[in-house]
Amino acid sequence: MIRVILPPHLRTLASVGREVQVEVSGAVTQRTVLDAVEREYPMLLGTMRDRESGRRRALVRFFACEEDLSNESPDAELPDRVIKGEEPFMVVGAMAGG
Repeated sequence: MIRVILPPHLRTLASVGREVQVEVSGAVTQRTVLDAVEREYPMLLGTMRDRESGRRRALVRFFACEEDLSNESPDAELPDRVIKGEEPFMVVGAMAGG
């Protein structure tokens, strides 16, 4: 099981706690984890990635093992600690404004 931490606004939308767990078969990548989250919580479809292009939304960032993975390939395998369930994959709502 892959642990995923969601930001408060997505937790509210999905009616879940801080962390959810999803099962991913095959390679564990940003794409497969987000596919699993959207499959389990369809109300989140389009909130983290654009529905048509699949690209990360501008004010959403992805982190794992204290690394910003937001600009990594969505098909790059996530760190072993995430795959083993030792560390979560974190979806973070970026701050904007001034």
